Amino acid sequence: MTKKLSYVLIFAGLLVMLFPYAREWYYDWRQDRLLGEMERQLYQAEDPAAEAAREAAYRELSQLMQREAQALPGEEPSAEAALPADAASSTASPPAEAATAPPKPTPTPKPAIAILTIEKINLKLPVLEGATEENMKLAAGHMVETTPLGQTGNAAIAAHRALTKGRLFNRLDELGEGDQIVVDQKGERTVYTVFKTFLVEPTDVSVLRGSKTDKVLTLITCDPVVNATHRLIVQAKAD
Repeated sequence: MTKKLSYVLIFAGLLVMLFPYAREWYYDWRQDRLLGEMERQLYQAEDPAAEAAREAAYRELSQLMQREAQALPGEEPSAEAALPADAASSTASPPAEAATAPPKPTPTPKPAIAILTIEKINLKLPVLEGATEENMKLAAGHMVETTPLGQTGNAAIAAHRALTKGRLFNRLDELGEGDQIVVDQKGERTVYTVFKTFLVEPTDVSVLRGSKTDKVLTLITCDPVVNATHRLIVQAKAD
């Protein structure tokens, strides 16, 4: 009986000695769980449907930019440039009734949603909602599939690399780390600081990857100016 009691006392003593370690281990385990849950919320995978829509929009934008880059100086990119050779030839000789039809009016762009200012390259551009062919003829276009301007996430703005120096994103390659980009919206100004400039393949959609913590602005254009083979990317974060 005494021996059994001794074992009980020894066991109880061990429990008392180990209790602080056990409590610490339990708190560490709880802490790890809380951190894991928070990290999943911050860095969880984005909605697959939204990601697919962004990728599709980026592919269309890339094709649009490619047509513009292949156009001769002073020419507007032809709609036939996006068609296969056989499809283009089939449209070369339209029926007589189609030839006499009045031309379609050019759509009037909607009002600008923001003004993009980059003092270093003396740039001030209206930003239209949608990186469409019509919008990008005269302004920069915000990709509607990306984050709204001025909000947490990754907002992408695209513009052509015009041949005329200083027009549209022609001088975007002069930007570097630390340069500022200002986006003015109605009653709101967001100042971004460039942290990265780089070239990517036209098919690289990773530049549109979102952020759960920062307000990121991604500017997209062609590189080089003539016969572009890549996309020039400038990324900045809100101060």
